[in-house]
Amino acid sequence: MTYVVANRIPVTPEFAERFEESFRKREGKVENHPGFVRMEVLRSEDPEGVYVVLTHWRVKDDFVAWMRSDDFRKGHAHPLPPEACRGKSEIETHEVLISTSAE
Repeated sequence: MTYVVANRIPVTPEFAERFEESFRKREGKVENHPGFVRMEVLRSEDPEGVYVVLTHWRVKDDFVAWMRSDDFRKGHAHPLPPEACRGKSEIETHEVLISTSAE
């Protein structure tokens, strides 16, 4: 069963481009971490909405190992300044119950 982590980040409109660029220019270490399946960065249609970063993992233990890794610490070493967000990020975790696709 796949494990999905949703990080809901309330970025201010003034920092939106900088936030998006940080994902475009990231080092990409997560892709090589054991158990990683995929990542999606979702932008709200509402400029005052939140970004949602979804990471999909084979199992929860793979995600936990990523969070404890040096690569995770390095990848999060230079966050946006506090004024870039309209509050705290919220983490949601889920197990995939049903998944369908057109493929």
